[in-house]
Amino acid sequence: MKAKIDSQDLKTACANCNVHEICMPVGATPELLKKLDELVYIRRRIKCGAVLYHSGSHFHALYAVKSGFLKTENLHDDGRAQITGFYMSGEIFGFDGIATDAHICTSVALEDSEICVIPLDRVEHFNHGLEDLQHHFYKLMSREIVRDHTIMMLLGSMHSEERVAAFILNLSQRFHLRGYSPNNLILRMKREEIGSYLGMKVETVSRIFSKFQEQGLLEVHQKNILILDMPRLKNMIGHHPVK
Repeated sequence: MKAKIDSQDLKTACANCNVHEICMPVGATPELLKKLDELVYIRRRIKCGAVLYHSGSHFHALYAVKSGFLKTENLHDDGRAQITGFYMSGEIFGFDGIATDAHICTSVALEDSEICVIPLDRVEHFNHGLEDLQHHFYKLMSREIVRDHTIMMLLGSMHSEERVAAFILNLSQRFHLRGYSPNNLILRMKREEIGSYLGMKVETVSRIFSKFQEQGLLEVHQKNILILDMPRLKNMIGHHPVK
């Protein structure tokens, strides 16, 4: 049974949002934030396991994570799901539907989340005076392209341990940007989902986490990860960038 999405307006203005400085343009003026409140016509509560949009569904909006954690995935012909991205507070997603007016991925909440819906037709309607926002959307799309390129590099040029190290460092950077500890991470995704994202078997992911713990790199307690030796973890991936 499909989980329910609560579509009520949550009455939280962009100016009062604790992550607007991450997902919106740097130095946004009060006037711009007021216009953004008009663009974000609804803020949804979505329960853990609920689908925000399906692959093939009509593209009409971008989505910003106010709180919570979501994943996007593609379904292969043989029924296997391939995780294509994880998104946390302050990040905007849904760009996969721009080219064809239909989403190529399915988006699922990994925990109870709040989502801001940004319809593209409203962005066009409020075109005048929103040049900063439009430029910011271009930067966000560029960031998605860079992220996709990084994942291709992970899958193509790194061995398994380097992939896991890069994944952990990426999450560390993103949590740190939001004011959380870069060393103490709570994973919202399962080991199977990490494996799907990195192109690895779940047994390999679990084995590497155990090996990192034995080597003194991490302390692992189920979904709680404590990074004990950040420099050594970074040295594992060498010159490879982490985005």
